[in-house]
Amino acid sequence: MQYKYVKEQLDYSDFSSGRVFYSLSGHPAFPVRLASEIFQRCVANRKTIYNISTPCTLYDPCCGAAYHLSVLAYLHREHIQEVIGSDIDEKAVALASQNLGLLGVAGLDKRISEISKMLELYNKDSHKDALASGYILKNRISAFAQEHPLITRVFQASATDSKAIIKNVKAKSVDIVFTDIPYGQHSHWHGLNSSELVDPLWLMLNALIDILSTSSIVAIVSDKQQKVSHKGFQRVEQFQIGKRRVVILKPI
Repeated sequence: MQYKYVKEQLDYSDFSSGRVFYSLSGHPAFPVRLASEIFQRCVANRKTIYNISTPCTLYDPCCGAAYHLSVLAYLHREHIQEVIGSDIDEKAVALASQNLGLLGVAGLDKRISEISKMLELYNKDSHKDALASGYILKNRISAFAQEHPLITRVFQASATDSKAIIKNVKAKSVDIVFTDIPYGQHSHWHGLNSSELVDPLWLMLNALIDILSTSSIVAIVSDKQQKVSHKGFQRVEQFQIGKRRVVILKPI
């Protein structure tokens, strides 16, 4: 796979999971460069297919701690008007709420205060680095807070539960879905009936149909074993990088 948009490896240390952003124990953070590349491909496909480039509503139904959603909102704020995350795990939702809170000055000020107290108590280099990153992120957010206002929301729901999703997300309102679905040793599909024979990935796509806008794009990251297939969607592009497969779809 060749990078089209993030052609060089940049320094993303200020966005490191666990530095300023909160991390979910046992869940490795999604690579920032890859997240940025996938999102920019979604934006480009939305413009090419629908001739629409207005700021989008971005949603992840398997958001975990909403780490990559939060990072994307920093890197590409001009393309995003609303960020919505949901997850079946209560602890993940709580952390997601904290991370999405860091997209506002008040939440970031609170986090900077937390890091400052840790620095006073332990005087670790990691806390010094985190504090410096906190101020860098604050300067960045202050620069675009007024010009690019952002709404954030998070709720608890299974990604396969269409009723719970439509209850929390307005019909035909989501422009881009970007989700890293469960795979590997750290995450698994939960909330399914043990006798359920339907593919959970198919169920998730089915649950998305009612909330997708008429100019929407869906990006799904999975391992190579899981097949992304649903009669309501057409594949726009697909690529592999390492152990991951990325499929970008549009609803039919």
